[in-house]
Amino acid sequence: MVTNPDIFLGDGQDLSLELQPLENPEGELHLRFYLASGKEFALPATEIAEVTQQTPDEIAPIPNASPLLLGTINLRGKIVWVADLGQFLGDSNSLNTDRPNIPVIAIENQDQVLGLAIERLGDMDWLDLENLEIASDVPDSMSPFIAGQWKSPEDQQASLNLLDSIKLLRSARWGA
Repeated sequence: MVTNPDIFLGDGQDLSLELQPLENPEGELHLRFYLASGKEFALPATEIAEVTQQTPDEIAPIPNASPLLLGTINLRGKIVWVADLGQFLGDSNSLNTDRPNIPVIAIENQDQVLGLAIERLGDMDWLDLENLEIASDVPDSMSPFIAGQWKSPEDQQASLNLLDSIKLLRSARWGA
């Protein structure tokens, strides 16, 4: 055990540590991601059960299911439906499933879980809900599922759409 105070204080100088306050991030933590068309979306981190990469072979197709559903996966022992989020939202481009891995975001609410297959993952970001605006320039097929939108301060044409996971989970479109 070290008991010599000179080791810690050097030659008698007072080592006063200047504590700097930690910066608290503004807003809430969100996961940003992209559809095949390049449109960017976000989901609150609190609504995400898991983010995983699935090989196409791990997504088991289900006959006579909605064309919006790619199939099912085994997520920690639970069978979870996986949907093509872009197709569900009426995105202009199709999800490329001919690749080694497909990113899947599992959203959950009251023991209901749904996997959302997307083109690619983005970053985790702290987004301030006070800067959330009413969604504009959004196709009618997407608007019921968008809780709001952030405009880029640098480029007013660029926007980030916040999805409402509960509306996604409870949509009547899944039976179509």
